[in-house]
Amino acid sequence: MPTTVIQHVLNRLRDIGVHHVFGVPGDFAFPVDDAIAEHPDIEWIGSCNELNAAYSADGYARLRGVGAVCTTYGVGELSAINGIAGAYTEHLPLFHLVGMPKMPVQAHHSLVHHTLGNGEFDLFRKMTEPVVCASAIMTPQNTAAETERLIAAALYHRRPVYMAFPADLAEMPVVGEAQPIPAPASDPAQVQAAVRAITDMLGRADSACVLPGILTERSGLGADLQQFLDTSALPFATMMADKGVLDEDQTAYIGMYDGKLMNEGVRRFVEDADVVVLVGAMMHDFNTGAFTANLDPGRTIDIRHHHVSVDGMTYQSVEMKDLLDALTRKLPRRQWPIPSAEVTRMSTAGGGGDDSITADNLYPRWENFLDADDILVAETGTVSMGMAFARLPRGATFQNQSLWGSIGWATPAAVGAAVAATDARRVVLITGEGSHQLTAQEISQFGRLGLRPVVFVLNNHGYLIERLLCKDPGIAYNDLANWRYAELPRALGCVDWFTARVSTLAELDRAMETAAKADTGCYIEVMTDTYTAPPLANQLHDNIGTLYSA
Repeated sequence: MPTTVIQHVLNRLRDIGVHHVFGVPGDFAFPVDDAIAEHPDIEWIGSCNELNAAYSADGYARLRGVGAVCTTYGVGELSAINGIAGAYTEHLPLFHLVGMPKMPVQAHHSLVHHTLGNGEFDLFRKMTEPVVCASAIMTPQNTAAETERLIAAALYHRRPVYMAFPADLAEMPVVGEAQPIPAPASDPAQVQAAVRAITDMLGRADSACVLPGILTERSGLGADLQQFLDTSALPFATMMADKGVLDEDQTAYIGMYDGKLMNEGVRRFVEDADVVVLVGAMMHDFNTGAFTANLDPGRTIDIRHHHVSVDGMTYQSVEMKDLLDALTRKLPRRQWPIPSAEVTRMSTAGGGGDDSITADNLYPRWENFLDADDILVAETGTVSMGMAFARLPRGATFQNQSLWGSIGWATPAAVGAAVAATDARRVVLITGEGSHQLTAQEISQFGRLGLRPVVFVLNNHGYLIERLLCKDPGIAYNDLANWRYAELPRALGCVDWFTARVSTLAELDRAMETAAKADTGCYIEVMTDTYTAPPLANQLHDNIGTLYSA
């Protein structure tokens, strides 16, 4: 049988690492849905709604490098667009597959469901343009070429792309062939000039520090960056969005850099260094401690995906991998100064018995709970601000949506990460109950798919981060309905899970001990008072002026 339009696209997505597609079915998308469900190498993962499907594809792409989400026309794709925008912001290549009405329906401008009733059928594709790097309406004639163009665009920019399939064309045979588009190569002269500028700058320096960034991880270059650091012996710190890009369990790691808000010893070392090397790092509000970071541009080297800036000079057509490899070969190993024993772990997890649970005794316990190779998914808000300062064990990663910051992201993203983690790595989800209420139904996917995460829901009776940032902490919009969270897993089909609701340290310690040994999923609701917040959240409260005025 000839290969159809949608089969061709799915085959190519499989080739680049997509083996699961998250989505919600719809009648205009039935040909696409059928092809996914029937594909021998791709599994359909049905989500509770399209937004959750996009979030799950986001979590999947963080581990696999690529992800895919499938929705129907209009109502489905618009439901997913917030998640697509988050993937765009966080530099994740997602493939958004959208089923459209048949071409005769479009040609006659028929008034059909899932439309605005105006006979226009290109509106929703146009709405997605700001949050994708490329898009196409797939036809038998263009599918071979457009598929390669969109794959190349997604991988080059590390951004989502949009692929729409008219229902009648999706099942037609592909006409024509196309070869994969090679990744753009660096300009050797530009690489050589950049290497010379960087080695000269570092050669004159008595101290230096690297700030590795999430764009390095998104490009799959973590090992290349680690080799560069191993060879040069340069120390490194990380910022909030970039936590876990490199193992923190090594002597070169000096701690978290968050401007003036946290870790004064790390701040002094980074900002006083003769040279600071940014490698795929973005200096946004939460990475810079509410814009309190102070890096001298004249002493900064900024390495990005496809260019590098050194002391005000930008070298274009320089691919990050080529530059890191060249620097690894060129830079001599030196004994760079490293600050003396900056505290890179939290304080001791004190207290016990009937003591209440506070930020001071909770976050160190969560830090101690983490194990090697864990995948920690931390929700936007106070939990991520606390866990950003936990010392990760070897191989553990920290997943957070620091820049887009859509509350509710973490629960479905953890589903996607768990699906992607075929190596049986443990997923630990920590979320606030306010965020959890937006997407809690996705817990059902864990049970349905036989996945066994450990889920902590921090119940502090409302939107704590909003209380800390708004004018009136007690205002009505920060209050929530009082759910019985620990009963949710059973109601959502996770019948064999260990669940607990804890409000004292003794209860918390017992629950965590059980979770550490469990061979089922675990769900622990952690009760605190309304204003229990980690230090960074309180610092943001004290620095609202710089957070919102930079």
